[in-house]
Amino acid sequence: MEFLFEYGLFLAKAITLVVAILLVVGFVVSMASKQKQMPGSLEFDSISDVYDDLKRQAQSVLLSKDELKAKQKEEKKAKKDESKSKQESDKKPNLFVINFEGSQMAKEVDSLRKEITAVLCVAQDGDEILVNVESGGGVVHGYGLAASQLQRIRDKGIKLTVSIDKVAASGGYMMACVANEIIAAPFAIVGSIGVVAQLPNFNKILKKNDIDVEMHTSGEFKRTLTMFGENTDEGREKFKDELHEIHSMFKDFVSKNREGIDISKVATGEYWLGQKAIELKLVDKIQTSDDYLMQANDTHKLYRLKYATKKNLAQKLGLAVSSGLESAFHRLLSQLRHSWL
Repeated sequence: MEFLFEYGLFLAKAITLVVAILLVVGFVVSMASKQKQMPGSLEFDSISDVYDDLKRQAQSVLLSKDELKAKQKEEKKAKKDESKSKQESDKKPNLFVINFEGSQMAKEVDSLRKEITAVLCVAQDGDEILVNVESGGGVVHGYGLAASQLQRIRDKGIKLTVSIDKVAASGGYMMACVANEIIAAPFAIVGSIGVVAQLPNFNKILKKNDIDVEMHTSGEFKRTLTMFGENTDEGREKFKDELHEIHSMFKDFVSKNREGIDISKVATGEYWLGQKAIELKLVDKIQTSDDYLMQANDTHKLYRLKYATKKNLAQKLGLAVSSGLESAFHRLLSQLRHSWL
């Protein structure tokens, strides 16, 4: 009886929480519909300044007071001499860093296109762009557009480097192969040059429950496979043909951008770690983006570029509410777990 009482109490709390969630979601959606989408803004951060600050912090810990004083005096003199002779400090080319963490739907392309447009508006001869790609791939049209955005950089004659610290597979590698140079960490996941699609079919379940589904099309292959209708062998073959066609375009795209690659060997849908990928000519160098930027800091001024979308009141409220509801839900689960022990 005590267990039933505890369970009933928990169930009542859970139902109350669900009702509260629905009310809050309705309120947030109502507010969001009345507010306009806030415009985004470009954020430029100096990576060179960050490195200089880290260097100074390390020196303050490791050097004695006299050594630190001498070092600061030496650096001050060097900067003064540089300024007098108008040397490279003010004439260093820029290296712009863009981070791309792609989801399956590649919704991050909207920000990427604005970031690349901004860079192309200000880039000069000798400048370079480094794009950190982190993605396991996703929809064909989304990553096709992402790759096209990177192609804009190449078309302008600006050096494009892509770094793969964790993973750039399938659509992620489609983006990476556009670069003049690809660097990858030793254990980064690279490749997966293939196409996959899957679709559940509930037709047998519907038939078993005497439920009919009608779908009318104009055009023999307007629909090949469906979730609720009865699929045919002809539809399956057409669906496979479409996948093979996309795969063929993918292979041609990689071959065009990566000279000397054995496409028949790498376009099997497999992925490889960075060390093996360099042997297959999928990447050019084993190196992390951190090492690349530290080296470039001696010859370039480094900037990180990001397009940030501002959140309106409803969106901010929604984030705060969702966080609070998540905490409340975890507390309820904890209470239920304790009542069962």
